[in-house]
Amino acid sequence: MVSAAEQLASNLNLGAFSKAQDLKNRIWFTLAALIVYRFGTFIPIPGIDAAAFSEAFRSQSSGILGMFNVFAGGAVERMAIFALNIMPYISASIIIQLMTSMNKKLEALKKEGESGRKQINQYTRYLTLVLAAFQAYGIAIGLEGSRSAAGSVVTDPGWFFRATTVITLVGGTMFLMWLGEQITQRGVGNGISLIIFAGIVAGLPMALVHLFEMARTGALSTFLLLALLVLMLAVVAAIVFIERAQRRLLIQYPKRQVGNRMFQGDASHLPLKLNSSGVIPPIFASSLLLLPITAAQFSSAQGGGPEWLQTIVASLGNGQPLHIAIYVALIIFFAFFYTAVVFNPKDTADNLRKHGGFLPGIRPGEKTAEYIDYVLTRITVVGAIYLAAVCVMPEILTAYAGIPFYFGGTSLLIAVSVTMDTVAQIQSHLLAHQYEGLIKKAKLRGATTRGRR
Repeated sequence: MVSAAEQLASNLNLGAFSKAQDLKNRIWFTLAALIVYRFGTFIPIPGIDAAAFSEAFRSQSSGILGMFNVFAGGAVERMAIFALNIMPYISASIIIQLMTSMNKKLEALKKEGESGRKQINQYTRYLTLVLAAFQAYGIAIGLEGSRSAAGSVVTDPGWFFRATTVITLVGGTMFLMWLGEQITQRGVGNGISLIIFAGIVAGLPMALVHLFEMARTGALSTFLLLALLVLMLAVVAAIVFIERAQRRLLIQYPKRQVGNRMFQGDASHLPLKLNSSGVIPPIFASSLLLLPITAAQFSSAQGGGPEWLQTIVASLGNGQPLHIAIYVALIIFFAFFYTAVVFNPKDTADNLRKHGGFLPGIRPGEKTAEYIDYVLTRITVVGAIYLAAVCVMPEILTAYAGIPFYFGGTSLLIAVSVTMDTVAQIQSHLLAHQYEGLIKKAKLRGATTRGRR
């Protein structure tokens, strides 16, 4: 028998969408905010020779800066006001979450509910400001030391250029942080994720054009082009399958007596996602890899900087064994860490015991928490391996097999996951709108019936 929720979900159509005015307003607001973001990626910071910087960037585009440029939607290659993108905020979120798990005051603040969450968000904003200022100053110093065949990248180096660069880049990051929060509150989906998604998707058309141009000129065989497209579709299908996969634990509720009648105990499921951490581990891992060497790579441009710094930057380039090893280790670490942050087995076991629920064959309380943690750890191992494989495979194919996988695994994972989350939120808004319509109709019929009586 089809439930009411399933019947409503099956009736979500264009007609329901056209009547959901609030949802349409949210979608229009989200699109307008993302358009503003895209405009900002084309506004260069002052004091930069565009031709000289473009030539200097091309010499390093295959490394870390190229990956940073993908997340920033091309803002890095234009050295735009949004060149730092939202990465300082993500780095700040990592640090605050790590401190929350180790600091008792922050942990207590987290348990205070909405007020505690607002305070922690405020600390995250302050730390974002500090990290963005640090990165912006490093970029300003690196730009002053960068030269190309077209001349110096900075037209008038000095403290004035450094100050304007720091103010511009920090202001761009803080604006994007505010814009992401506005999208979350007044739009559809997670604002921060959608900003990253917009930056990634913006580079997809040019990547596909370049791919087909290589096939047309003979630089890439037709067979290899078809194999690459099939591989991308297979990766997308695998991402959708794994992101929807769940391990369901059966929850049983005891029988209850109401008057002289005995009611059978209900049964439900506790869904544990195979990848509970979502796209957070790759984003966190990429952010931590980019944070310490972004300024260092600028400093080592054109042979500048100490030799040991150039060696580190070269070793951490895309496709290098050290880069892949650190990237995989960070993804696995953050998969377990973020799963522990978003899902607490002890709290779940306590809530089940309070409501009379239990897992068949498992004693309520501590034993239930241990069993849930055991199952969660096992499926997180699979989820972490899946994340690492999806994110690292394109880099290995590009570096060692010569396959031009321009749309990287991390970018593909973020794009597909954010699309799925956004569609799910749109469907939930439509479902809520239909429920509201049914409630209004029921009230209207009740009022009409009472009036007739």
